[in-house]
Amino acid sequence: MKLLTLIIHTNVQQELADRLRNMETVSGFTFSHVEGHGVQAENDPFLSARDKVVGYTPRVRVDILLQDGDVDSLLETLCGTRLGVAEHGIYWVTAVEQNGRL
Repeated sequence: MKLLTLIIHTNVQQELADRLRNMETVSGFTFSHVEGHGVQAENDPFLSARDKVVGYTPRVRVDILLQDGDVDSLLETLCGTRLGVAEHGIYWVTAVEQNGRL
């Protein structure tokens, strides 16, 4: 199992949720609201005047538990859309040693 984590701008949250709900390889996902701190690119189309003043950008963290073989195809699908992770956020993949329900 793998955990795919995405950090995206809040403006694309709803569209991403709609896409993920329609993917057979995604059985569920979690959204968490986070604040992005760091050097902001001036050409970021989602960077508002408010973001520049307060010093952080509202972001959403998305966690998706996937089978190992499904990660690459999901990333290809997401990067090939308007939601392209390279354009609107970042991602990382981590190995999951164990998972289950409590």
